[in-house]
Amino acid sequence: MRIAILGAGNMADALGTQWLRAGHDVMISGRDLARSTALAQRMTATAALPTDAASSRAGVVAPRPGVALAGTWAEAAGYGEVVMVAVMETGLHDVLRAVEPALRGKPVIDVTNAVSPDAYDVSRSLAELIAELTGGHVVKAFNLCHVDVWRMTPPVFDGRPLAVPLCGDEEHALATARTLVTDLGCTPVYGGGLGRAKLLEATAAFMIGLWIGGADAQAVLPPLERSGAHPTA
Repeated sequence: MRIAILGAGNMADALGTQWLRAGHDVMISGRDLARSTALAQRMTATAALPTDAASSRAGVVAPRPGVALAGTWAEAAGYGEVVMVAVMETGLHDVLRAVEPALRGKPVIDVTNAVSPDAYDVSRSLAELIAELTGGHVVKAFNLCHVDVWRMTPPVFDGRPLAVPLCGDEEHALATARTLVTDLGCTPVYGGGLGRAKLLEATAAFMIGLWIGGADAQAVLPPLERSGAHPTA
């Protein structure tokens, strides 16, 4: 799969490198093409290195790592079969205006959060804004965890793979997002349509605020077996 990433920061590096390891090709884009090119070269080299997870699976042939390229915003948007939006909220409008025609009808993965938890606006959804401005089939995902989690190979805690909520409306885009989640060694969890992305964004703002304050946010919720009765279907 050809994955375009709008952004050349830590999220682009972490997630992009993992998808390179899974055999996908990636093009990143940022405001400074020289810096993006250097990052792409470093990602390609890192993805080719063996990992602890790969060495522990005796007899399993790992996929041949993909190659990372760098380009302009528009070049990346045109390159990708799926496009991930990983730019700061403050620059979102400018970037989307530069790429809007190339995103129409494409799966678009939105990983963005508010600049800070206190700045989150509950009256609007960044994911819905991206869909409105681009005409892409947006899926909200990967916004609940610190970038260091996405560098884990794989993200597993106490033997349990990390679950990644997805909010989106279009089935092909959701299927693409599920593939990208499972390629990280994580478990995709459908969280409802794109209209529920604002709840996922609000969850991130609330939980990040707790983490910043030093609380173990994961301990806020009980395990499934202690969360009451649930429908079986």
